[in-house]
Amino acid sequence: MEKKLYSGIMLIFVCVGTAAGNIWCSDVVRYGASGKGESMDTEAIQAAIDDCWWSGGGRLRFPPGRYLTGTIFVKTGVILQVEEGATIVGSPFQGDYPLEYRRWYVILAENASNVGISGGGIIDGQSSKFVKRFDDRKNVMISWNATGDCLGDECRPRLIGFLNCTNVHVSHIHLTDPAYWCLHLVRSNNISIHDISIYGDFNTPNNDGIDIEDSNNTIITRCTINTGDDAICPKTSTGPLYNLTATDCWIRTKSSAIKLGSASSFNFEGLLFDNITIVDSHRGLGLQIRDGGDVNGVTFSNINITTRYYDPSWWGRAEAIYVTACPRDPSTVVGSISNVRFLNITATSENGIFLAGSAGSFLSEIQLANVNINLKRWTEYGGGLVDYRPGCQGLVDRQTAGVMMEYISDVALKNVNVTMMNNSADWNVPIDFTLSTVKKIFFADFQLALNEIEERASADSEISCL
Repeated sequence: MEKKLYSGIMLIFVCVGTAAGNIWCSDVVRYGASGKGESMDTEAIQAAIDDCWWSGGGRLRFPPGRYLTGTIFVKTGVILQVEEGATIVGSPFQGDYPLEYRRWYVILAENASNVGISGGGIIDGQSSKFVKRFDDRKNVMISWNATGDCLGDECRPRLIGFLNCTNVHVSHIHLTDPAYWCLHLVRSNNISIHDISIYGDFNTPNNDGIDIEDSNNTIITRCTINTGDDAICPKTSTGPLYNLTATDCWIRTKSSAIKLGSASSFNFEGLLFDNITIVDSHRGLGLQIRDGGDVNGVTFSNINITTRYYDPSWWGRAEAIYVTACPRDPSTVVGSISNVRFLNITATSENGIFLAGSAGSFLSEIQLANVNINLKRWTEYGGGLVDYRPGCQGLVDRQTAGVMMEYISDVALKNVNVTMMNNSADWNVPIDFTLSTVKKIFFADFQLALNEIEERASADSEISCL
C-alpha cells in the first residue's frame, strides 16, 4: 500500500507541473468582459476559454475587476489565472446555469485534462443571496426545486467542479461564500490542491469545503478552510477512492473537519491526514460509513483539535474522534472499517472518542497511540446524547465518556490520556463499553486524570480485554 501511495504522489507532480506551464492565451477583457460586476460576462469569458483551448491551451488572464457569470466551462489545457484584485462572481439566478442540475457550478470542467485555477484572486458564490431566512443556529436556504429539475431542499449551484478530469491543479486562490459545495472533484485523477483558502458562511448548511468523490491520487496541502459544513470530505458514490494525502491545513467548521462518507458505496484505501489544526468545530475526525464500501489503511497523525457543541440540527456532538459503521436504512448491507490509526492526536473537547460498529460490521484493527483528550465544557448546550446520524439510530441518550466503544474487535489504546475537568456533571465515565459487543481491546499505559488527581489505569503494563 505504501508503494502505491508514493507512486501516485510522484505522478501528480510530474503531470500537473507540465500542465501549468508559462504559455499565456490572452485576457477575458479583450473578449468583451466588462469586469464591473453589473452585467453578465459569461459569453465573453466562455469565448476566451474556447479560443485558448483551440490554440492549444495556456493561462487565461482575469485582470483586476469583478466578473459576474453563470456557468463557465473550462476545457483541456486551460488554466484560469484569476489575478489579485480580480473576482469571479457566481450569478444567483437559475436561468444562468445549465438545465441539468448536476452541472450547476459557477466554474465547471468536464472530461478535461491539464486544467486548473490559480492567480491569487477570488471566486465568490454569493451565498447570502440564497438565504431565505438568516438564523444563528442554521440558515434556511432557497432551493431551486420549483421546476422539478432538482428535488429536495439542497438545489443550489456549487462553486467549482472537476468531473472526469485528469491532472487538476488548484492553487493560490480564495474561494468564498459558496451557495452549496465549494470545490468538488468527481471521478478525477492526479489532483493537486495547495495554498488556497475557503470561506463559507458559518451558519449555512451544505457549504462543504473540499469534496473528493470517487477520485484518486490527490494531494491537498497548506489550505485554510473556515466554513459551515464538512471541510474535507472524501466520499464514494460510483467508484473507489484511493491515495489521498492532506497535510498542513487549518480548519474550522460547524460540522466535521475531516469526514469519510457518508456516501460510501465503494472502497476507501490509502488515505493520510497529517499536521492539521482543527479549531471550534462540531466534530474533529470522522468516519461515517453507511453504505457497502470498505475502509482500509487510513492514518490521522500529528493533529491538534478543539471541538465544541453547536445546535443539534447539525450532525455531531463535539466528538474529537468519531468512527461509525452502521446501515443507512434497513435494506443496506454496510461495509467495514479496518486498519485505521490515530497517532499523536491532542484534543480539547466537550465530548470524547466514539468508536461504534454495528452487529453486521465490527470495527477492527483500530489503533490510538499517543492520544491526549482534555474533556472540558464551555458552551451551554446540553450533553448526554450520542449522534449516529444519518440513518442508524439517530440521536440516542447516553452519558458522555472519555472513550465510548461498541461492536469492535482488535482495538488498541497505547499511551492514551483522558483528562476530565470537574466543570460538568457529565464527567463520570472514563471508558464506556459493553462486553457483549466487544471482541478484543488492548490497553497499554491508559491514563485518567480528574482535576489534579491522576489515576493510572495501566502503569507500565498491558491489559487485554477479550
